[in-house]
Amino acid sequence: MYNKPRLNLAIVDDHPMILEGLKSLLQQDNQFQIFSFTKGSAILDFIQENQVDVVLLDIVLNDGSGLDFCKSIKQRLPKTIVIGISNQAERSIIFRFLENGGNGYILKNANPKEITDCINKAINGDLALSKEVQEIVLSASSDNFELPRLTKREKQILSAIADGHTSIEIGEKLFISVITVETHRRNLLQKFKAKNMIELVKIAAENKLI
Repeated sequence: MYNKPRLNLAIVDDHPMILEGLKSLLQQDNQFQIFSFTKGSAILDFIQENQVDVVLLDIVLNDGSGLDFCKSIKQRLPKTIVIGISNQAERSIIFRFLENGGNGYILKNANPKEITDCINKAINGDLALSKEVQEIVLSASSDNFELPRLTKREKQILSAIADGHTSIEIGEKLFISVITVETHRRNLLQKFKAKNMIELVKIAAENKLI
């Protein structure tokens, strides 16, 4: 029987208890080879010589900001999945992390299942936000926005994106190809002048389109 190669997952957190807790949780999943670091500079050194598939990155570290370390990791290894895991629940920090290339953001009060679900979601190519983070980023903003006109199909796809469905799931649900779904995704980003899917959903929610 063929066994899939394990993914290299690095945890970067300067709190030993958090570090050990995450290691203990994720070691239960045989898909990961786990490495742990207490400094952001250590993960930057490590990725120079080693392939890392997933990084769980604290935002506040003793030797710098996780926002900056996220950007550096993505510049060096664009395909590496970087997920913020933090107590920092400020909307602006979450958005800055995502703008710096982050693939998701989890608050440390998330339960174990939510953490593992978010990691797997990111591995499958989706934006991974814990439930409370979703609520924060979708909270109302006072920014005025001129709404674009949407077709019926675009509204269906926008609603499915907001519900967290992948392009494959959306295609199956609407009986259209994945390529067609991806085209609609790009068109929606352009229409809403959004940088990424989370910003698209945020704008749509603020304007009661979903």
